Amino acid sequence: MKLFLHKLFHWEYWPFKIVYIPIYFLWAYYALRARTIFFFNTCNPTMRNGGFIMDSKMEIYDLIPPQFYPKTKFVKEQLPFDEVENILNNSKINFPFIAKPDIGLRGSAVKKIDSLEDLKSYHSKANFDYLVQDLIPFPNEVGIFYVRYPHEKNGRITGIVAKEFLIVEGDGCSTMEELLKANPRYELQLKALQKEYGNQLRDILSKGEKRNLVPYGNHARGAKFLDYSHLISPELTKVIDDMCLQIDEFYFGRMDLMYNTWAELEQGKNFSIVELNGAASEPTHIYDPKHSLFFAWKELARHITYMYEISVENHKRGYDYLPHKIGMEQYNLHLEQSNKIVNF
Repeated sequence: MKLFLHKLFHWEYWPFKIVYIPIYFLWAYYALRARTIFFFNTCNPTMRNGGFIMDSKMEIYDLIPPQFYPKTKFVKEQLPFDEVENILNNSKINFPFIAKPDIGLRGSAVKKIDSLEDLKSYHSKANFDYLVQDLIPFPNEVGIFYVRYPHEKNGRITGIVAKEFLIVEGDGCSTMEELLKANPRYELQLKALQKEYGNQLRDILSKGEKRNLVPYGNHARGAKFLDYSHLISPELTKVIDDMCLQIDEFYFGRMDLMYNTWAELEQGKNFSIVELNGAASEPTHIYDPKHSLFFAWKELARHITYMYEISVENHKRGYDYLPHKIGMEQYNLHLEQSNKIVNF
C-alpha cells in the first residue's frame, strides 16, 4: 500500500500511456497537417525511421565519430558462443562491460557483465540482437536534448537532465535489502534487484560504504532525474553543437553521456556518449520530482512541435514520409521486439 500511494502521488511513476494522453491529441493534429501519422521518419533522415521505432543502436553509433563513444560491438541473436568470444577478444573490450539490446526499450535487458559466465548466461537468454560495450570510466551522467532546424548552421540545447544512480550507502548494521526498503524509489526496484543480485542483497555494508547497484542512469531502473537545464551555457552548447554537426543529418534527439567534471565537459574534455536517441527522445528533465504534470505536458508539447517542424522541413527538402503500410509493419515489429525485451 505504501508503494502504491507513493506511485499514485508522484506522476513520474504513472504509466506512459496515461501521462501522454493530452499529447496524443497534439500528435493527431500534426498527423492531419502532414497527412500521415508517420511524419517522424524525416526528422533524422539517416536514422532508421528517424530514430522513433525499430532504430538500431549500432547503426546510430556508426553515424557518430568513434572518438565520442566507447568501444561497441554487435552480437547477432543465436550466434555460436565461441564466435561471441572471438568478437569480444578481437574488440579488446574487457570485463566488466555493458550488454544491451540493439533495439532497446527504456533500459530493459541492460546488464553489467562481470565475467565470461555472465556473458554466456546473457547470450543464452537473449532472443534479440545485442551490443557489448566498454564500461565508461566517468562517474557522472546527463541527458542533453539537442535541436537544430535543417536550414540552421547551428543548433541549441533545449534541456539537460542529471541522473543520480541507484546507490545504497551502508550504516554498518542494515543489509542492502533493508537499505533499499528505506527508499520508496529504490524499493520499487527490489524484485528486479533480487533477481539480479540474489543473496548479495543480504550483505551488510560498513558505515559510509557505497554500492552502485544499477550502474546506468535509467529512470525505469531507479535512477533519480534532476533538471539541470539552468546549466545550459554558450560553452556547453558549442561543445555539443560541434559534435552533433559531425553526425550526418542529425537534427533532433537526446544524447545520454557520461563525464568527469562539469568544467571539463564545458571544455569538451573527458566525456563519452552512452547513447544517442532520435525522434522517440523524451525531454527527460520533466521527470525531476519538483516538476508538475503540467510542466511535463508543456515540455513534451514543445519538443514534439520541434520534431514536427523539422520533419516537415526535411520533407520539403526531398525526404519522403514513411508509407502507411510500411509504417504499420515497423510498428508491429517494434511491439514484438519490445515484448521480447520486457520478458527477458
